Parts: sequence; structure tokens; C-alpha cells
Amino acid sequence: MASLRPFSPVFLLTITCVLLCCFVSPSSSDDTVTMSVYYETLCPYCADFIVNRLVKLFDTGLISIVKLRMIPWGNALIQSDGSFVCQHGPNECFLNAIEACAITIYPDVERHFRFIQCMERLAIENQLNQWVNCYQIAGLAKEPAIDCYTNGHGNMIEQQFGGETTGLSPPHRFVPWIVVNNQPLQEDFENFVSYVCKAYTGTQLPEACQSLPAATNSLLTENPISSVCFSDKTPNFTISSSTIKSFTSTHH
Repeated sequence: MASLRPFSPVFLLTITCVLLCCFVSPSSSDDTVTMSVYYETLCPYCADFIVNRLVKLFDTGLISIVKLRMIPWGNALIQSDGSFVCQHGPNECFLNAIEACAITIYPDVERHFRFIQCMERLAIENQLNQWVNCYQIAGLAKEPAIDCYTNGHGNMIEQQFGGETTGLSPPHRFVPWIVVNNQPLQEDFENFVSYVCKAYTGTQLPEACQSLPAATNSLLTENPISSVCFSDKTPNFTISSSTIKSFTSTHH
């Protein structure tokens, strides 16, 4: 494999600025509700949540009161030598980094969510070998995101995401793991809309909140669920390694 290209000062500055925006907490005077989604790309339950449930934020207009943060790391680990070990193997590490690059290069949430939704829909359909088409489908330029990955910036961003995920309190036990204004929803994550509406303190309550029952007052921590990816379970859900090799060799 050829050596990595040197980082351009402009690109490094862009990455630094975007990372600061991603990881600095929003101002306390902002009425926007912060919703963080911790997930991994090859967990089928994460894919289903993103494609069929999280999309409600956009379909109902709730995104107008939500600062949505997507964190593709999940149950991965950083080894002592700095390498990553992902729950579903190297393919997942690769795709996590690809989505991390899209999130960083295109910080507008509607733009990078379209890309992520496309990727996760392909995962559900077992057609992830076509993932590169998601750039065009989402209306994003492919080259900047590819440069982010091939230059190693994707792994740098993933280190940040990994540090944030492992630092969660209480620790995450599965993915998808949803946190609304610092409150982990744990087993009740599918009711995220109710929690978002309850957490909103502004005066312009979206119509989607007005017909909802009040959010539950207690999280369902005593009732384990199966529609998640626990760290000790690994479904057989992969992308062809030859596709990854072809992609990386072409763009190095």
C-alpha cells in the first residue's frame, strides 16, 4: 500500500474547527435539545433504528428543535497499539470511519444524515457493496470524504468518537444508545420523540409534540431487550472485503 499523502494545512484547520464544533457542548441558553446517537454501522438494529425511526426527526420537522449528533463507534475498542477492533470486524471499522468523515466534512445534519441513512438502508438490504453510490444519492461530493479517509483523518475522528463513547456515564451497554440532553434513554430509546419534546424548553413547540403523551418518568432499566447489539454478541452482517480492498487501493 502506498504511503499516505501529507495533510494539507487548510484541510487540517477545517478538521480541527469541525471537531471543536462537534465536541464542545452547546450553550446553556440554547433551547435546542441535544440528541446523541451512539451506533455502529454493521449492527442491523442500529440500521433499522436510523432508517425507520430516527428519520422521524426530519419527517415531522422535529429536527428544528434538535441538535442531532451521530457517533459511529458503538462497541468498538482501541487496543494498546492504537488499532481499532470493531464488533463486526474490519469492515465495520472501515465503514465507521467513512461515516465519520461524512459527518465531519459535511457538518450540516440534513446532508450527512441523508448519507448515513442511505448507507444503513443498504445494510438492511444486504447491498452494502453499493455504499459508494450513497454520495451521489445524498447529493455530496465524494472526493473530500474519500480524502478524509485515505489520509487517515477518518481514524483520527474515530479516536475522538471512541473516547466519547467509552467515557459515557453510565457506560453504554448496547447500541443504539441514545442520550437526550445528557439523559441516557437506555431500554426506552425507541420513545426518543417523547423525551425530546419533554426536554424542549422553548416557546415554539413543534406540532409533532402537541399530540404526544407525556414521556415516561422512569426508564425501563429492569427489562432487557433483544433488538440491540450487545458487546458480547456478533451477528453475521458484513460487506465484501474485496470491495474495501478495491476502494482503498484505487484511492491511495
